Amino acid sequence: MRNRLALITAGTFAVLATPALAQDNTAFTGPRVEALVGYDISRPGSTVDNDNIEDSTRENVDGVNYGVGIGYDIALGGLVAGIEGQFIESSAKTDYDTTNFNGFGVGNVEAGRDLYIGARLGALVTPSTLAYVKGGYTNARYNLLATDNETDVDADVDVDGWRVGAGVEQAINENFFVKGEYAYSNYGSGEVRLPGGSESDSFDVDVDRHQIMLGVGYRF
Repeated sequence: MRNRLALITAGTFAVLATPALAQDNTAFTGPRVEALVGYDISRPGSTVDNDNIEDSTRENVDGVNYGVGIGYDIALGGLVAGIEGQFIESSAKTDYDTTNFNGFGVGNVEAGRDLYIGARLGALVTPSTLAYVKGGYTNARYNLLATDNETDVDADVDVDGWRVGAGVEQAINENFFVKGEYAYSNYGSGEVRLPGGSESDSFDVDVDRHQIMLGVGYRF
């Protein structure tokens, strides 16, 4: 009898706790907008063979990134699922001369706009704190300047790839929130866009990108 009573009691608490937990999730549901700022670093991916540590360090392209994001989240029991998009600009760039043009760290490189669209899934750590993971598609642009000491070639390279990340979102009140996030991206294909509008065929690339972002947002 005591065992049956314990099971009934536990089941009752579980039933009562489920809607309460779902109600807590309302702090993280609905449409949202956010402003983002952080640190941005791009470098050759793992398929690029460079044993020279000094040269490898020079190949890093880093700086401040900043932008905006939008999203929409729904409660799924104790979880929160959503879709989101981001538009990011970056100050990351290199500035040195070279006579070759066959990889990152060769030629002046400047990061341009960064587009992302994807999904995220989170769980409540506290009623006002959400931990989440994310993943999706990203398209970025880099401006490359190459020279043979006689002619300079200035071109944009658009690269496509995937992004994964994780973060924590903290609700301040019913509408405002702050967040911290880390994202890793890998770009596997690219296209060169030359002045005048001509484009190259798609080709393989291998570029890694690391972004640490802080954000403040408003949920409607």
